[in-house]
Amino acid sequence: MWLDRLSGHSTPANGSPPPPSNRSYSPGPKRPSNLAPSAAAQRPGFTPRSSSLSLVSNDSTTSLLASSRKTNGSALKQGVSAVDAPDPVEVLEKIVAVGEKDIAGSAKEVARHGNNAIFDCGIEAELDFEGLSLREIVSESSPFVKEEHVHTTQSVEEFEREKEKFEDLHRSIRACDDVLASVETNLTSFQNDLAAVSTEIETLQARSSALSIRLENRKLVENGLGPIVEEISVSPAAVRKIVEGAIDEAWVRALAEVEKRSKAMETKSKENRNIKGIGDLKPLLENLINKALERIRDFLVAQIKALRSPNINAQIIQQQHFIRYKDLYAFLHKHHPKLAEEIGQAYMNTMRWYFLNQFTRYQKALEKIKVHVLDKHDVLGHDDGTRKSTILSGPKNTGPPHDAFNLGRRIDLLRTSNQTALSSFLAEEDKSTHYLEFPFRNFNLALVDNASAEYSFLTTFFSPALSYAAISRHFNYIFEPTFALGHGLTKTLVNETYDCLGLLLCVRLNQHLAFELQRRKIPAVDGYINGTSMLLWPRFQKVMDQHCESVRTVTNGVPTRKQSASEQAKQSAAPHFLTQRFGQFIQGILALSTEAGDDEPVSTSLSRLRSEIESFLTKLSKTFGDSRKRERFLYNNYSLILTIIGDLEGKLSLEQQEHFGTLKAAFEGS
Repeated sequence: MWLDRLSGHSTPANGSPPPPSNRSYSPGPKRPSNLAPSAAAQRPGFTPRSSSLSLVSNDSTTSLLASSRKTNGSALKQGVSAVDAPDPVEVLEKIVAVGEKDIAGSAKEVARHGNNAIFDCGIEAELDFEGLSLREIVSESSPFVKEEHVHTTQSVEEFEREKEKFEDLHRSIRACDDVLASVETNLTSFQNDLAAVSTEIETLQARSSALSIRLENRKLVENGLGPIVEEISVSPAAVRKIVEGAIDEAWVRALAEVEKRSKAMETKSKENRNIKGIGDLKPLLENLINKALERIRDFLVAQIKALRSPNINAQIIQQQHFIRYKDLYAFLHKHHPKLAEEIGQAYMNTMRWYFLNQFTRYQKALEKIKVHVLDKHDVLGHDDGTRKSTILSGPKNTGPPHDAFNLGRRIDLLRTSNQTALSSFLAEEDKSTHYLEFPFRNFNLALVDNASAEYSFLTTFFSPALSYAAISRHFNYIFEPTFALGHGLTKTLVNETYDCLGLLLCVRLNQHLAFELQRRKIPAVDGYINGTSMLLWPRFQKVMDQHCESVRTVTNGVPTRKQSASEQAKQSAAPHFLTQRFGQFIQGILALSTEAGDDEPVSTSLSRLRSEIESFLTKLSKTFGDSRKRERFLYNNYSLILTIIGDLEGKLSLEQQEHFGTLKAAFEGS
């Protein structure tokens, strides 16, 4: 800025005074004025600068490097003569003598050696003046001469005239100094701020390092303590659910979490490790467990009370409330066995009453079903037995006719795929007359179904808290009066009946129920099944004995005296009606014994009855005077029996077929 102001005070170039007379003229540039710095202060490798106050020309090359200053192709470098330089006149003569020779080599030496290069090159160096004479070289139009501004010393008057400009320059410089001082102050403040920021950054780095170290330490501590704390602590959500939440699946999951923490607490306590956290948490966990036990007790008691409601289906409550939350009883039994035992006893008493009440009502409904009554007149040896029908335990009345010796379609009850018991409502509304196996089947089928469901429930709900032996004892306690009720019904049905086929049907139904219980894996009902068998088999044998006795009575009634010719003429060789009855009766027994075992009393009783029939037929045949007629009579009777039982299968049937086939063959030739 101040250089621009100085540009207006420079002395014109054409007004420059001539150089002093004591200085030789040289083609090199003139020396700078006394305002320029001395040559000794200049740096090596640079040409001396003209006055710093030169205001004429802006294209001066005095500040350029020597290597970059080339004037019209000349490689000569401006320089200052040293003190020990040769006489300039001699040098000039040498230059004139040389003339127009090339000085390219000297230019290279000047570039290499600096200010004294012209003398180092030697006088013999050839200089290239490009065909110009000496006068042309020094003329103003010569390319070797550059216009140079020379500044002279100002007078006092000139200075006075320029005083205001200098003062303005001074003020500008002072203003610049102030601005620079302000900049310096700002830079100093900025430097101080940078120092503060740097300090803060260092502080933050130190804090960050400290936090990183603390974080690593906490991670190490967390890795060590985390599993232990997680193992023994209960989440607030689980605590809130146990204390305040409704009992549902989420409540059961919260209870499982409490149980898991309780087991972990017990394990840690047994390790004899003095962990303060366990000592602090253990009382709190015990309080939470006590609260859970209280809520479990109230829940189970409420469900047990619901079982006593009228017309309630116990299996629905068992499946939706007991089985669904079976973990509650296991938790209760572990933490409070006495309370669990009391709850279990309350449940057993309730179900004992429930099943006894339900099956008592069902028995009364079955008693209203009409049942054919077969008494002592319905035996083989009685030809016109009275046939009656009655309501169970009711007064005996004459009912519809029935056939005590023909199985007919009664076996369909054993072969049917319908395993559903008759409901109480349908039993009360049924007006048909049935044989004794009908109420027996329905009652026992319902009993077995309910017993199976209850046993499955007990093993699911009380296990593994209770052993299977204990569960079986609980089951027997619940069903003891119900089983007694079933045995009582069986006794009522069979004690006075002479329905041998009905008794054997009940035996087969009871065996099928035993097989079904084995398939369901319900061993607790085996006692009831065996007790029922003990009621049926003795009565079956007793009725078979009555049939044998009746046949024996008929045999004893056959006359032994020789009949007259007119009586013999009236005798027929056709089969006796007792043979027809016996054939149908034995066919029913064999049809019900296709899968009978060797240990059953059916075979023995049937053999005794068969012997009585053979004795009767043999004695009756002796009343025939003609032997051929006698043999034909026996052949016809045995042939009829064989025809009736000929289509049956089974071991016992084959034995009887073989036996009667032998008898038939013995009299076949007659």
